[in-house]
Amino acid sequence: MYPISNLTNKATTSGASRVSPLTANREAEALAFLAERPAHTFGMAGWIRENGVLSPHNRGTFFASRDETGQLDGIALIGHSTMFETHSDSALMGFAKVALSCPNLFRILGEWDKVERFTDLLTNHGRTVRLECREHLFEKRWPLELLDPVPGLRLATQGDLDLVAPPHAQMAFEDSGVNPLDTDPDGFRQRYARRIEKNRTWVWVEDGRLIFKADLVSSTPDVMYLEGIWVDTADRGKMYGQRCLSQLVRELLNRAPSVTLLVNRNHERALNFYQKAGFKLIGCYDTVYIES
Repeated sequence: MYPISNLTNKATTSGASRVSPLTANREAEALAFLAERPAHTFGMAGWIRENGVLSPHNRGTFFASRDETGQLDGIALIGHSTMFETHSDSALMGFAKVALSCPNLFRILGEWDKVERFTDLLTNHGRTVRLECREHLFEKRWPLELLDPVPGLRLATQGDLDLVAPPHAQMAFEDSGVNPLDTDPDGFRQRYARRIEKNRTWVWVEDGRLIFKADLVSSTPDVMYLEGIWVDTADRGKMYGQRCLSQLVRELLNRAPSVTLLVNRNHERALNFYQKAGFKLIGCYDTVYIES
């Protein structure tokens, strides 16, 4: 969590909404609010379920916005990865004002129109956008085409950490321009090791070589959210990725009715890959990286 100084003890008012840190005793209320649109709130809902409202693993602080009647009209996580769900413009602007004082603001992720308004307030008050990209939110539900299974696809172990960390860091660099193995190697490896410990990473390894990997970042009763899907360049075009993804998605659809993922709209090969796998476009998102 980042230090929020006097905002911890004093709510911020924006229009008809009041913004204050979300407290642990309001967790159930927050999850019910986020469950109204589960396909778009997977990140916050998943992290609250896994880490709780107050945890350093969230790498930020959860905030709640309430209207003049005291009802929730917004939930936000503000920190390294900032995201929000709002029912009013005043809630959105209230969260943006809180974000202005966040020292570790790195990435803002959300539906493109909301992110645009959120970011406008930040830039109008001196924060600088370093990079922005439009992303497509894809979803897969039943039915699922059955492809030949991959017997070697399995959950990763800590012994796989040195295999999966470099390609994941490279993917982060390609998206953000920052390689976490350069800027925060110990923290990055610790976070990835925790993901493996939580049984969130799947790999296919043959003769010590990583062929495929994928990460389950967020898990709720409604949505399973994947990222970090990677196929070794030497094995692309052989249907290995399609087979692994089909097998993994089939497993995840037994846990929840929806599997989602985000794809940069400029990555034509990736877009074709997921469309071929039967994923359908359900939303347009923006990811904005803020200058530190």
